[in-house]
Amino acid sequence: MKGMKYLNPIIMTIVLGVIFSGCVEEKKSTLPDDLPEFVLASDFDIIDWERKAIEFEDMIGNLNIVGVIGADMPSISEQKWMWHLWGIDEIVNNDLTVVGYHKETETVHPILQTGNDNWSIPLAGEHNGADAHTPSSVKFAKEGEWALLLYVNNELFDILVMDINE
Repeated sequence: MKGMKYLNPIIMTIVLGVIFSGCVEEKKSTLPDDLPEFVLASDFDIIDWERKAIEFEDMIGNLNIVGVIGADMPSISEQKWMWHLWGIDEIVNNDLTVVGYHKETETVHPILQTGNDNWSIPLAGEHNGADAHTPSSVKFAKEGEWALLLYVNNELFDILVMDINE
């Protein structure tokens, strides 16, 4: 019977732990229904919010990977951007897919303004020293810190982290 004296607090702690762990709500992103199938929920887990896009050669981006002309003053107003990508061997039949992720709300949004498919646009050949490029119009749903997940040939290519102003 002496052991029961110590067993009751242990059982009570376990029971309360189970009850309270069920009350904790884990915040998860809801992915849009029309999001391309190759975009994985785990892709959002690898965003490095400390790796901000930098300025180089009149572009904003990640040096020798992705550069954008027109992104020097990103805002929620519709803008024209010219995407430049390095390290792409095959341009034929490749699309650039851009998935916007808003850090504060943990929501996923299309940012391309292309009409039918606001997720992807076709890539063109070499331009400004890059292996591929494409022009686009972009629009952000709200201001704040954004990660732009870029996919080429249905695979994650790079992630741009930017602050979007009003």
